[in-house]
Amino acid sequence: MTVSEFYAAISAAVPETLSAEWDNDGLALVADETRAVRRVLVALDATERVVKRAITEKFDLLLTHHPLLFHGVKALDGVTPAARKLLLLAKGGVSAVSLHTRLDAVSGGVNDVLADFFSLSDVTPFGTPEDGEIGRVGDLPREIGAAEFAKRAATLLGAAVTLSDAGKPVKKIALVGGEGGDFVDVARFAGADLFLAGRIGYHRMLDAAEMGLSTIEAGHFFTEVPICRHLAELAREVDPTLYVEIDDAPTVRIMEGERV
Repeated sequence: MTVSEFYAAISAAVPETLSAEWDNDGLALVADETRAVRRVLVALDATERVVKRAITEKFDLLLTHHPLLFHGVKALDGVTPAARKLLLLAKGGVSAVSLHTRLDAVSGGVNDVLADFFSLSDVTPFGTPEDGEIGRVGDLPREIGAAEFAKRAATLLGAAVTLSDAGKPVKKIALVGGEGGDFVDVARFAGADLFLAGRIGYHRMLDAAEMGLSTIEAGHFFTEVPICRHLAELAREVDPTLYVEIDDAPTVRIMEGERV
């Protein structure tokens, strides 16, 4: 199976039509169109560390959630991070594919994985005109305090979370992995008692609480890295003979100061 054939097969399961208009996921680099795909490395981000690992360990394809290229590359001079990684991948013969907002939106994708983490029931999509219905909203088994839910989120995601508490019990939870500032109002209109996202923004969180919506920031990385396991499963479904590894080492770390 070539890179193009791999991409066509995985796109049949996660269609390009689900990607937001502003997105740039898909095929970022076909290093060698004749090279067979036998070894796939899965990661959240195509960081330089991950790129070098893919080359050193002789993977044929790097499959990520976040696109390698978001903005135009004006020169392959090795100066900017994107240009440097493209050159490394091309020289190493490793191709790069990403599934971004389409993987947020598709059934079983990023936000369904989050909904499963929290054992939500009656889960339905919600979203914005710009991003589509990538978010999920569903019910907890019972009402709990926002602070209790925040502690549960921190434990499940392995993250330090920030809570803005509206001061009422929560049961209907809205979720968006990654950037979620633009989803506050639609989460509230969807009937949510609490909205959790990777990043929301301080003032948006303050305003939401005053409108009766509790909010939690749980970190972009921590709310999306669980999807790597699903990406690996998708790759194996495309071709069960593939060797697939997941690199989920943190690209960001939680640092704690000493108690004084």
